[in-house]
Amino acid sequence: MEALIPVPVVLPLLAAGLKLAIGRKLIRLQALISIGTLGVVLLVSVLLLRAADREGPLVAHAGGWDAPIGIVLVADRLSTLMLAVSSAVTFCVMVYSLAQSRADQEHLAPLSIFHPAYLIMVSGVSDAFLSGDLFNLFVAFEMLLSGSYVLLTFGGTEARIRAGATYVVMGLASSLLFLVAIAVAYAATGTVSMAQLAERFAVLPQHIRLLVELTLLLVFVVKAAIFPMSAWLPDSYPTAPAPATALFAGLLTKVGIYAIIRLEALLFPGGPVSGLLMWAALLTMLVGVFGAVAQTDIKRMLSFTLVSHIGYMVFGVALFTVAGMAGAVFYVAHHITVQTSLFLVTGMIERRTGTTSLNRLGGLAGPAPAIAVLFFVPAMNLAGIPPMSGFLGKLGLIQAGVADGRPIALILVAGGLLTSLLTLYAVATTWSRAFWGAPPPETTETTEGPAAAGTEEAGDEGSEARRVGGTGGTSGAAVVTAVAMPAPMLAATAALVVLALSYTVLAGPLSALAERAAGELLAREPYVSAVLGGER
Repeated sequence: MEALIPVPVVLPLLAAGLKLAIGRKLIRLQALISIGTLGVVLLVSVLLLRAADREGPLVAHAGGWDAPIGIVLVADRLSTLMLAVSSAVTFCVMVYSLAQSRADQEHLAPLSIFHPAYLIMVSGVSDAFLSGDLFNLFVAFEMLLSGSYVLLTFGGTEARIRAGATYVVMGLASSLLFLVAIAVAYAATGTVSMAQLAERFAVLPQHIRLLVELTLLLVFVVKAAIFPMSAWLPDSYPTAPAPATALFAGLLTKVGIYAIIRLEALLFPGGPVSGLLMWAALLTMLVGVFGAVAQTDIKRMLSFTLVSHIGYMVFGVALFTVAGMAGAVFYVAHHITVQTSLFLVTGMIERRTGTTSLNRLGGLAGPAPAIAVLFFVPAMNLAGIPPMSGFLGKLGLIQAGVADGRPIALILVAGGLLTSLLTLYAVATTWSRAFWGAPPPETTETTEGPAAAGTEEAGDEGSEARRVGGTGGTSGAAVVTAVAMPAPMLAATAALVVLALSYTVLAGPLSALAERAAGELLAREPYVSAVLGGER
């Protein structure tokens, strides 16, 4: 099984290079390469998850060099669970994207960088989950960020370039700080191997260890959009094409959360920053959900709920107990799937109507019942309606907080309950106004028109052409087209909705797996022994 560990990292890179080499000439081959690559990655991820759960951490040594000299990829329960969930999500989003591109005739355009950039980002995400040393983790983040820069600004519209500029500045600043943290850690310990750092940090002076911990935390606070470093996200994500936005929302911030879980458990167990993380979790939940309640655009509302629910994950990490970590791991898997599906549905709403503004939407449940159901189910899951996985994840975190008993933990429990109620209010209001409420008076029904009229890639000009009266802004009503949604787009979104629902059906095994992963994380010894072996 160790030979399969590099596959989720290497295969998407090879596929990206091959797709760039053949260009747009062989359209079916392009789609086959993308689907085949991500299908293999998904299969390998599931096999690695089963093996890691049965046998313990698996290690692959790059180039045949043993740790701590060489680069190692480590597949333990946490990394393989994240890899399996992310692989399922990236596969479904690719199906959605290919269907959208074909329906909009994008395969005839001369620009052919979207899917190679997508595959490079997938490779970076996989590398981040499997990386066994700090510098390779930095490389992984640079890979996924370089791909995300292209996807965010794809199409070159003014809004995307403006949002991309903010995103790039934040990404480069956090990457530079990451390099500084790695340099300090290497200067203090003589290694960047996480397993070796776990042993050497234990004997370092407290002030040096705290300096490295705070520097690394600041890096991943930015990348995970944790308050107060979260303001960039709602202004950046909503501008990207629907598949890219869904992937960003589902995965990119979770990679930052994964890095916090890994480093806090492995390198800084029982550190003094637990209280700081709890306050950050509380403020992230509340600031995010209050922002969501105030929005009148579906994309921005979902972006603020994304920020808000990052707070739940940080809450579990800050408790630093098996129950808290297990709750965080379960909630990360749940949120990746639910948030991605919601943004994919939002892309279909925009394709159908040309807008995501609630001031110009209404009554979509009649002409688009499938889209209404596909939005409603994950929205209720996100809000935590029993017995869905969102409820189970929050219940686990709340129980862990109550068991902790500290005043700040109990305050976080109250904040989590309030956040859940306000999330329900935000998503229920959004669904009611967009799908159930009466259409605005100016809305007109059309029975024909090009399928491409509702896509994000059409740019600002396409959106303007779809406005009634051409006034722009929030005035006027959306034009509801009667063009059928491509079946693969609906199927891919429905698959993610069903996957999220399956977490409820399989809540027992999934919770047990999350608990085993948390126990392995906090024990530390299985990871260190698997990587270093006789080199300790």
